[in-house]
Order: sequence, then structure tokens, then C-alpha cells
Amino acid sequence: MTDLNKLTIADARDALRTGDVTALELTEACLTQIEGAGALNAFVHHTPDLAREQARAADTRIKAGDAPSMCGIPLGIKDLFCTKGVPSQAASRILEGFRPEYESTVTQNLFDAGAVMLGKLNMDEFAMGSSNETSTYGNAVNPWRRGNDDAALTPGGSSGGSASAVAADLCLAATGTDTGGSIRQPAAFTGITGIKPTYGRCSRWGVVAFASSLDQAGPMTKSVRDSAIMLSAMCSHDPKDSTSVDFPVPDFEAALTGDIKGKVIGIPSEYRMEGMPAEIEQLWADGTAMLKDAGAEIRDISLPHTKYALPAYYVIAPAEASSNLARYDGVRYGHRAKLAQGDGITEMYEKTRAEGFGHEVQRRVMVGTYVLSAGFYDAYYNRARKVRALIKRDFELAFDAGVDAILTPATPSSAFGLGEMKDADPVQMYLNDVFTVTVNLAGLPGISVPAGIDKQGLPLGLQLIGRPWEEGDLLNTAYALERAAGFVAKPGKWW
Repeated sequence: MTDLNKLTIADARDALRTGDVTALELTEACLTQIEGAGALNAFVHHTPDLAREQARAADTRIKAGDAPSMCGIPLGIKDLFCTKGVPSQAASRILEGFRPEYESTVTQNLFDAGAVMLGKLNMDEFAMGSSNETSTYGNAVNPWRRGNDDAALTPGGSSGGSASAVAADLCLAATGTDTGGSIRQPAAFTGITGIKPTYGRCSRWGVVAFASSLDQAGPMTKSVRDSAIMLSAMCSHDPKDSTSVDFPVPDFEAALTGDIKGKVIGIPSEYRMEGMPAEIEQLWADGTAMLKDAGAEIRDISLPHTKYALPAYYVIAPAEASSNLARYDGVRYGHRAKLAQGDGITEMYEKTRAEGFGHEVQRRVMVGTYVLSAGFYDAYYNRARKVRALIKRDFELAFDAGVDAILTPATPSSAFGLGEMKDADPVQMYLNDVFTVTVNLAGLPGISVPAGIDKQGLPLGLQLIGRPWEEGDLLNTAYALERAAGFVAKPGKWW
């Protein structure tokens, strides 16, 4: 078999089980592709020796007939996941040199299932960003290009390295995390599939925290079926994570029948934003028609508090970030600033954090500290929490009225150029999350599916939002949309 790195998880699994290919051959194909893709800056810590060791162990398991679906599948791991003995920096200088002595629960679950780690993937620093331009490693680059334009494009953020690596076939799939859209937005920008499961479905233990009540891990893959396979392996109840829910993990792949006859799909009027590009509006209309043709009932719905979602999110997320990032002080691990004679503990904290944190992280920590400070806590943070409850209630009312899933655009545009937003107001960058943050605030599952190409030749995605804990049903609706859209475009290789 040729072009092994281009296989989907499902196809690779079948080939491994029939003996047409070995895990080591799959791994070597990906390692070769990674070596020639330095221009994408997707992989930032390479683990070829570990990958080969894991691949050999997977081949032994497969020969013995002990082969879970993820056994032998080469993956990239977002740098936010702690991996034992491997640098885990969250793309921040302040964690330079940190090599955990433990494994995150999600990566341990994947390794227990026989998956292979090719290396760690680029991301926005501490997952704070929508373009992968805040990383200490430099920008990750989208493998797609606008027509004949050579300008480098963003792969989205914060899981930009994961999205770029999967879209460029450097790995068969990758882990991502989603705090306000950081799986779904980069998936849409790069023409791949990404699902954020229900909050509590995947353990957060060993994942470097950004905003603890919003963060959730999920898979970034080449197809809906692959997302179903990988998500089943990632999920588990974890006593080490107090927000992990003790629910059975279903076989999500078994739910993929493609039959959505009688399902009710909600179309929220509030997502028709002023100034929405005509191409996004048309994509949404086309996706609606596809689901209707597949037998679903289309119903207009209202989510009235949507307009308050971005302001609420950008109060709650920085507040939690300022608390979570207080632990990075230069005392126990990571970067420590050089001190002048006479400097004390306060100067060490100040210099270390000023040197270790990038500008976007500093901005969000300061905003978070401000909204939590005396005199402003009730005016900002408590008010944002109340708005969050109202947003969650909007979704509950829609689902209680019989809606099975909600269809929206995934992003307000296709991928933009790296550096194009450099001089923009930070709020302009935050608007990239306008369609995705509500899902995190409500703790719901959401998935981005590639559904079209814009006039510049760039991929566009649609988002489906599902009922809590019903990822199987959501994946099946996404599967029906994927089949109807028939998206098969790939970026032309330039790197």
C-alpha cells in the first residue's frame, strides 16, 4: 500500500487487522511526511523513537488478536496534554524544560488502546488564541492556500498545530482541546472534522488548564467515523477529575447509521449575524437543505441570550485563567528569570511571569484579575455567570421542545492570513469564536464538519450542536451531513 499517512483511522484499522500493513509501516510513513513538513511548524516536539517502540508493541497486540480500534494508529498530541518524559509546555516559555513524570488520562487511555504518539503539536500559548500566533514556537501554518496566492494562512486556534497536521496527512488524527471553539474553529479552517464532547465526558486530568469550567478534550480527524472511533477511546470516568462524569461510554461508531429521518434540526435566528458573508449564509442554507433532504424536520428556533455569549465568555474565561495561571511562579518548575542582587521573592515572581508569559496571556490574566477584584466581582464575574445560566437555559428549552440537534456556521469566515489581524483590536480576533462559545458555556457537545469551499478555494465548516451526553446521536447527524456534503477536497502540497 502507498500513501499510508493519507489513510483514515477506519481504513488503517481494517488494513492492520487484515495484515495488509503494519503499525510500524504506518508510523514510518507519517514520520517521513513530518520530516518534510517543517514549513507548517505543526510538530514542535518529535518522539520518533517512542513512536517506533509503541508501533512494535501494537503490531504484537494485533498479531495476538488483541486489537482495539485505535491500536497501531499514529497520532499527534496537542502540547497541552502532559506526556510522561516528553516536553509539555502548553506552547509557553514559562514551562520551558518541563517534562512531566505522569501521563494525562486522555493520552493514557489512547496509549492503553494501542495508539502511537508521533510527537507534540503546536498551539496558541495556554490555548489562548484563535490563530496559533501566540505560541512560543512560532506560528503554525495552514496547509491550504488561497488560489494562486502564496500568503501563509492561519490554521485557526488554539489547536492549530493539530488541525494543520491532520489536514496535511502528517498523522492519521490528533488530540485537541476546546475552551471556546478551539477544536471546531481550526477544524473548519483546515477542512477536517473536530468534535468537542459534553463537558465531563473526557477527563481534564493532566491537561494544562486554561478555564477549568470550559475546557474539554476531543479528537480532530479526517472523517466523522474517525472522530467516533477516537472519541470512544479518549472518554472515561476519572476519579482524579472531580468534573468527570461516571456515565458509560457507548460505541459511538455503532451509532453511525446515517438515518436521521424524523430528527428535528433547529436553526437559531440569533446566529444570523449582521455582516455575515454571503458565502457563510449560503453554506448554512445548503446544509439545512441537505439535512431536510435526508429526512430531518427543520425548525426555526430562538436562543435569545446568544448575543451576550461573547461578553460573558470573555469575562469567565480570563477570570478562570488568572486563577489557574497563578501557579506559574518560577519556584517549582519551568522558566525562572535571572535575578539582580538584592531581588527578593516578589521580584522573582514579577520578572519570571513577565518573561514567561506572552502578550495575549498577560492580557487575559490582567482582565481576569480585574473582574475578580474587590468592587468588580459582582459587576462583572457574577453577572457573567448569571448570563451563562440563561444561555444554558435557552438550549435546554429548545431540546425540551423536541429539537435533536442545532445547525449553525462553524466560523464567520474562512481562514485568514497570518499577521492580517496583527493591528486589529483584540475584540476583532475574539469574534472568531462567535458561533462556538455558547456550546462551551452550556457544556454541550458540538462538532464541525467540512461542508464546502469558498470562492478563494478555502474550506468552510458547519457546526452541529447536540443534546448533553448524546454524542452518538450528534455524530450520526454529522455523518448524514458529511455524506450529503461529499467534501473530499485536500490542500495542494506546497510545503
